[in-house]
Amino acid sequence: MSKRPTLTTIQEAARRIEGFVVHTPVMRCPHLEQTLGAEIFLKCENFQTMGAFKQRGACNAVLSLDDDAIRRGVATHSSGNHGAALALAASRRHVPAFVVMPQDSARVKIEAVERYGATVIECGTGLASREETLDKVLDETGATLVHPYNDYAVIAGQGTAALELLSEVPDLDLLVAPVGGGGLMSGCAIAAKGLRPGIRLVGAEPSGADDAFRSLRGGKLIQQQTPNTVADGLRACLGDKTFAIIQDLIDDIVLVEEQEIATAMGYVLEHMKILIEPSAGVAVAPLRDGTVDVRGKRVGVILTGGNVDRETLIQMLQADQD
Repeated sequence: MSKRPTLTTIQEAARRIEGFVVHTPVMRCPHLEQTLGAEIFLKCENFQTMGAFKQRGACNAVLSLDDDAIRRGVATHSSGNHGAALALAASRRHVPAFVVMPQDSARVKIEAVERYGATVIECGTGLASREETLDKVLDETGATLVHPYNDYAVIAGQGTAALELLSEVPDLDLLVAPVGGGGLMSGCAIAAKGLRPGIRLVGAEPSGADDAFRSLRGGKLIQQQTPNTVADGLRACLGDKTFAIIQDLIDDIVLVEEQEIATAMGYVLEHMKILIEPSAGVAVAPLRDGTVDVRGKRVGVILTGGNVDRETLIQMLQADQD
């Protein structure tokens, strides 16, 4: 896809991926609503195929490729969720997938990528190592790149999450989603503004991986080579495509401290009885601590995924008790 997605593009993506992704539930948390004095609608992508929203974008991208482009397979870099999603999407077209993963990726995510049939190539931490290793893989395999977020087909696929949410709850005042590479926030922004122009859009980002926050305020793309956050799915930096969309459509980006991520995960587990990964906790945290004022509003929140290994979960729950 060579052009920036539109609402129509995202609606087409929804039709393309129908049957390949789960129409995830929208859940509510009475305790949270009473505490905040707001109506909160949580789009539970933790129940998505392979456990995260990434299935939407990867599936749309792979299904959009013609036979010649996909002949030698697909490749990407990923901390886990996009890699697993791409592996699963590639298996449905019976082509190989090659996934470059940082050596500090969660073990549960590496195993998921391998389980879905991809070849995992480890690299060092940081964006530069990811990209350098991926370039070598592309040269050696001839595979087609499906970027984890800076890809219009991926962005369009991710936007179907907001499309579904607003089809069920059309009169939202505010939509909150985590920001890493920006694919989800970009796609959801296009869909949400297309369906409801007056909606307010807020991205939530770990303070230790705050390139989107700084880029939006600085008016130019600022990359962070060594992000430091437990929210491994948000360690990626914005790309030029996602930054341009976020700059045009997003109203604000707020920062979340590590302790608040742990607290949000524990809160959702205790009061909703569902498991979310740290990246999803980043979207809940600014509501709970009052960083985003939601009183009297109808608020949508994208819970991005539920892929977290037991060791990290134990650490996060212990941190919540400190």
